[in-house]
Amino acid sequence: MVRLLARGVAWRGRRAYGPSMTETPDMTETTDRLSVDAQGGGALAALGGVRPQAPGWFDAALARAPERTRIDVEGAGIEVLAWGVRGKPGLLLLHGNGAHADWWSPLAPFFVDSGYRVAAMSWSGMGGSDWRAKYHPGTFAREALAACEIAGLFEAPVKPVLVAHSFGGFLGLYCAARYGERLGAAISVDSPIEPPGYTHDRPPSRSRPNRVYPSVEDALARFRLAPQQGCENLWYLDHVARGSIKAADSGFTWKFDPFIWHEFELGDPSPLLQRASCPVAVIWGDRSSLMPPEVVAYMRSLAPAGSPFLAIPDADHHVMIDQPLPFVAAVRGLLAGWPRGAQVATGGGAV
Repeated sequence: MVRLLARGVAWRGRRAYGPSMTETPDMTETTDRLSVDAQGGGALAALGGVRPQAPGWFDAALARAPERTRIDVEGAGIEVLAWGVRGKPGLLLLHGNGAHADWWSPLAPFFVDSGYRVAAMSWSGMGGSDWRAKYHPGTFAREALAACEIAGLFEAPVKPVLVAHSFGGFLGLYCAARYGERLGAAISVDSPIEPPGYTHDRPPSRSRPNRVYPSVEDALARFRLAPQQGCENLWYLDHVARGSIKAADSGFTWKFDPFIWHEFELGDPSPLLQRASCPVAVIWGDRSSLMPPEVVAYMRSLAPAGSPFLAIPDADHHVMIDQPLPFVAAVRGLLAGWPRGAQVATGGGAV
């Protein structure tokens, strides 16, 4: 059973992470110590709602506005963003827990410039997509395929590639195991599959609705990344934080469904990597607390022989925020020579 945590998602002893929005005003530095101050404010609190100055490349990328589409998938509206020319090779960017499609907006234009038609989507229950009464991995996978369809990623002469972060990486591997024949490859980004018996401390469970804040500035002050980590690129953090907020009747609140994981179950994700029927690669931050050497070694033992494994230097779990341009360079370099001739699992599809 997957259950929502204050800092992440417990997945039958495994966890996937995304942003964390503080719900308890007495949170201390001991429990949330790296990206917040001693009073529990997030890294953006000191800015008072002022947008931090960003590098020129970041602003230029955001100025290249995507096409924005909304599609219905099994009764829920799903937010889809797209950049580039239809008919080019397709790249679908998938975000992590509690995040949204615009996490990828600063990076997508770089892949367009490399000759791709790029799309990003918000999972149901997150971002600008609708909430559901109940969530299922098969439904999430069909959302991803529907996003590929509406964005024209199946119109190219080659099959689309998934690039999927954190919780999205598990769903990307689910797609690779279940629908790999429709995909060119899947790249998992800092999505840990832990060996049997692996244990670590768990954050406290979350059981309350999202808090409503009186202003956007108050909400921004409570936004932080999870698991706990420092963040030097506040301009990127501010961008994803603002995209996580929506208006409420009496103020502002978070877009994600706080109870999304209460009845969600996927089970052991290990077979997803073993049974992928398209080529797979693994990227992670070399400082990520979720990807220590023993986890990386276990994932190597599961992946098809020859699957690329790439660590991004000086990056934590949120690789695209910590090292955005090196991350882009790594993905572009990987796709320049792979997945041609890569091995895949035989008899994949049963998960």
